Order: sequence, then C-alpha cells, then structure tokens
Amino acid sequence: MSVTPRWSRKKSHFPLLAVLLLAFITCSILYNEFSIQQIHESPDHGSTPTTPQTSFTYVKPNLPNGASEVLDRFSSCNSTRNYSGKKIQWADPGTESGRRRSARQESCDVFSGKWVFDNQSYPLYKESDCPYMSDQLACHKHGRSDLQYQYWRWQPHNCNLKRWNVTEMWEKLRGKRLMFVGDSLNRGQWISMVCLLQSVIPADKKSMTPNAQLTIFRAEEYNATVEFLWAPLLVESNSDDPVNHRLSERIIRPDSVLKHSSQWEHADILIFNSYLWWRQGPVKLLWSSEENGNCEELDGLGAMELAMGAWADWVASKVIPQKKRVFFVTTSPTHFWKHLQEYGAPTPIVTNVYIAPRMSQEWEPGSEGNCYNQMRPITLEGYWGSGSDLPTMRMVDKVLSGLGSKVSVINITQLSEYRKDGHPSIYRKFWETLSPQQLANPASYSDCIHWCLPGGVVCNDISIEESVKLRRDSAMDDLQPDPH
Repeated sequence: MSVTPRWSRKKSHFPLLAVLLLAFITCSILYNEFSIQQIHESPDHGSTPTTPQTSFTYVKPNLPNGASEVLDRFSSCNSTRNYSGKKIQWADPGTESGRRRSARQESCDVFSGKWVFDNQSYPLYKESDCPYMSDQLACHKHGRSDLQYQYWRWQPHNCNLKRWNVTEMWEKLRGKRLMFVGDSLNRGQWISMVCLLQSVIPADKKSMTPNAQLTIFRAEEYNATVEFLWAPLLVESNSDDPVNHRLSERIIRPDSVLKHSSQWEHADILIFNSYLWWRQGPVKLLWSSEENGNCEELDGLGAMELAMGAWADWVASKVIPQKKRVFFVTTSPTHFWKHLQEYGAPTPIVTNVYIAPRMSQEWEPGSEGNCYNQMRPITLEGYWGSGSDLPTMRMVDKVLSGLGSKVSVINITQLSEYRKDGHPSIYRKFWETLSPQQLANPASYSDCIHWCLPGGVVCNDISIEESVKLRRDSAMDDLQPDPH
C-alpha cells in the first residue's frame, strides 16, 4: 500500500500488462514514442513551481560524497523555508542516444484500442492459483462477487497482441534480473508478473524473499530473478520503508537517487513508475549539500520535476541500451474524485477529445463520483477524467524526450482511464480499522487507485506491445546479463 484514502494450462496466457511488458522485453525495443494525445501544447498546463523564480541555481545531482546522513522515517526538518529555485542539471545523454527514433511505417499503436468482453480465454489465471497474491489486490477473496472485471481483453484498433509462452519467456530471462521500481502500483505489476511466471517453476526451485525494500522472486533453474524495489519517489526520501511510510511530512533529497540506484544498477531490465505520491500536497526538499537540516518547501509537481531530473541524470550517464533496458510506465489514473479533491484535484481540463465535467458525474449522471459499485468499463473512446494530471504528464514527457532511446515508454494512461470497474473498491484488506461512518458509506473508503488481480488491473492487463510495433527485433537475445 502506499497511497490510499489510504502464470501449462490451455487457458493460461499472459495477462495484458504482462503480455505487453513481455513483448516489450522480448523484442527489446530501443524506441517508443511517448504519445499522449490529450496533452495540449497550450501554456496553461505547463509545469510551474509554487513559488515563481526569476533565476535558477543549477545543482549537479547524484554526487558520490553527497549527504552525510541517509533519510529514514525518523528524519525531520529543523526549519522550512520557501523554495530557492534550484534546478537539476542532469548529464547530457549524448547526441545519438538523445535523439528520438522514427516509428516504422508498419508499426501499430497497441495503446490505441478498446476493451472487448472475452469470457472464453479470460480470466488468464485464477487469483487463488498464485501463492504470492497480495491481499490488497485479491478482490474475489475479499468479497467481490461480480467477476466480469476479469473477462475484459484489450484489443488494439489495427493489430492483435501476441500471446507468449511462459517457458519461452523464462528462456529470454535466463541469467538476467528483471526489476520493477516504484510505488504500490508498480508492485502490483510485479506481483502479476510473478503470478504469471511462477506456475511452471517446481516448488523446490523457486523462492521469495520476505517483505523488504527489495523483494526478490528467484527461479533457480533459469538463474533469473523478478524483483521489486520500493522507491515511490525515485529519489531518496523518508518514505522508503516499504511498510512504515505513512508520514505527516514528506521529505526528499531531490538531487540524489544513489540510495536506490545502488540496488537497481545491476539489473538487466528496469521498469520504473512514479506519480501518485506526488499528489499529496507540498514536499519538503532537503538538498544533499544541506548540513543543518534546513528544508525548502515545494508543490508536488515541482518536486517531482526535480526528482525526475535526478533519475534522468542516472539514466543518461549510466545506461547503455545495448546492455540494459529501461522502461517508464506512464500515469495510472484514479477513479476517485473525492480522493483527488482531498489532495488538490486539478481544474477540469478541456482535451481534444472530451470535456471532463466537474464533480461526481465524470462517467454517468448520478454516480457516486468514484469506482464503488462500478461493474463495466467506460465505453466512450477518448474519455479523460480528472484522475490523470496533464501538467504532470507533460513534465514527464519532457524529461523522457531528453533521454531518447535510453528509455522506452509503457503508455498505459488512456486505456486505464476506461477501467473504472477494475479497482478493488471495498474488496481488499484494509490496514486501518474502518469507522462506523465509513462502513455505512462504502464509497467513502473505496480504493479507486489500485487494480484487482487478475484481469481488472489495467496496469497488468495492458501495456507493452506498444513498442513491438510488429517489429522482429532480437536484441533481447543479445542482451548480456550484468556480471555483478
């Protein structure tokens, strides 16, 4: 958990996010256009810090002899002042690596499509078949009786998604480390991937580490691992404990990912995400050069831009695409207006497809304004609600564009927008005791952020063949495992 109001059988195929992710990995795409049609070029939605600045001081991030102390959940600021205007000066990725490659004419945008009901080949696996299933995502176990959310299949408009053999995928991963890095949404993707892959591994040939910041599923006969690293803000923060991270004050080192990169740097395939944790109000900045605990305060968007800069510096200076694959997962939208309202929802935005109306009628008049009791996807093509913040997406697009072929993008946002039915809602384990008032009003405590497994989780159901583009690249086979 993190931010809530707080895998042979005939029918066992890869669920969509996994299929797409596997397609991405197996085809080893070096390029992916980050195409979010809803983002306008108008200046109204630009990335702007809370405090306007007329001049900036540029900071070189990820210095090896930076901060003398590591942030943890007990860290605090001795004082807080306004944002000073410091910016991250990240490394030049190089002319060639920083140049976007043109999409091939025969390519197909797998992220442009629709959800189709398919109760013949879906669900792709049973929730109860995976010993590593999370109680946060096990919706059927926790009382959800309508299982239609498990039967929806993503269908691109101009091509079909390829289904992959599990054993074939393990062969692709032989001797390699696949690591997901980010928050609980990326952890959900990791869990689904493990559930997909683990079924062909004998019980005495697989293992899972305990719940830790770095959690590792290991398949001995393939000498391969599928790992998850808890790093919700990418940079070092006081919320890096995978369990105890619900803090009243969010503190980050905006200029350093070194704490986390020391764990992810030897992985062969990296899949990053970060978004929702930046939507919880102002963030305290504790620069590595600061020795007296004096923090600065900045809005979430501005702070995320600094963190993305420090992350981009690592990618630009350390990643060689022929040796390491890096992916970034775009925004996973929420369907919970009240949550967004609580943490500062953006003003409804006019997109080039649809005008998202305000308050509780984003998908149907008279709805409760969130995912509670929602049983079908949204069918209006191009639907865009208030659960995806366009200014944030534009800022991320700008950063990723600067990295060119060093990063491929898994663009799940639009297709996830349709799946208001795929969230756990009230059908999950809640770590806090619910009050009588909450129990009397289920919509008030519904989880409209995470995604049910299997099937309902958009992040795990769709994503990767975007860069397959019907290409037949084989670079994945040539990817040499990191020797460390």
